[in-house]
Amino acid sequence: MKQEIIDLYDEYTHKPLSRPEFLNRLALLTGGMAAALSILPMIEVNAANANITATDDLETETITYQGINGTMSAYVAKPKNAKKLAAVIVIHENRGLNAHIEDVARRAAKAGYLAIAPNILSPLGELPKNDDELRAKFSTLKPEESLENFIRAVSYAKGRKDCNGMIGCVGFCWGGAMANNLAVNIPDLKAAVAYYGRQPETAKVAQIKAAVMLHYGGLDTRVNEGIPAYEAALKTSNINYELFVYDNVNHAFHNDTAPARYNEAAAKLSWERTLGFFAKYLKA
Repeated sequence: MKQEIIDLYDEYTHKPLSRPEFLNRLALLTGGMAAALSILPMIEVNAANANITATDDLETETITYQGINGTMSAYVAKPKNAKKLAAVIVIHENRGLNAHIEDVARRAAKAGYLAIAPNILSPLGELPKNDDELRAKFSTLKPEESLENFIRAVSYAKGRKDCNGMIGCVGFCWGGAMANNLAVNIPDLKAAVAYYGRQPETAKVAQIKAAVMLHYGGLDTRVNEGIPAYEAALKTSNINYELFVYDNVNHAFHNDTAPARYNEAAAKLSWERTLGFFAKYLKA
């Protein structure tokens, strides 16, 4: 598939680009509206494509905790009969908690963690099923409230009897940016993993106490613009970090519900690295 098509979809899902404008521009790239509509299933996120990790040896539940602007809900997965575990906060993309992120939580649980995946949109009441409308809901969120609600997720995790107090996080896209910001704002966070997420303010990088792992797609020019300044600040502040750029893969390469952008090899390798990173800093 032409890179211009994937770049256009990235613009559509991350900038104020209406669906009619997106489809019209897609039609120009593909040679007509019929062709544009025929390739939509290959580029749009579809929950039906999500991997479903078996739960035979897991316990799962939906919990709530008090957010700054209402009640937060979260999907929780952990190994059966586990006593005290390190916790991993799993942070979704810019459409709220979905089947893919719930499966990432199950994968983390399979690796021996208490996985907690909050939905930042939950305080807004009943949510639409349409991705466009879900993304629109994000425009109503206040960044400082979203940050506080994930800080509270960490506090919630620490208060659970099945948590040993060691906390890490992993986030994707919007959630990758949130993972970076949690590292800046939570001094006792042990490990933060950000997948293709916006970088934090460089002036605040020195506040980071956690070990940081960063995953980027080589074709993701929009997000990658911030890499040099972030890496320079990490080095200047002597932050323990690992940074990987996966050649010839796109933004959201870990998301198996988006066929055109998903890259199986990069997704598997990055997840292996993530689990190794968590084992090093959360199970020490």
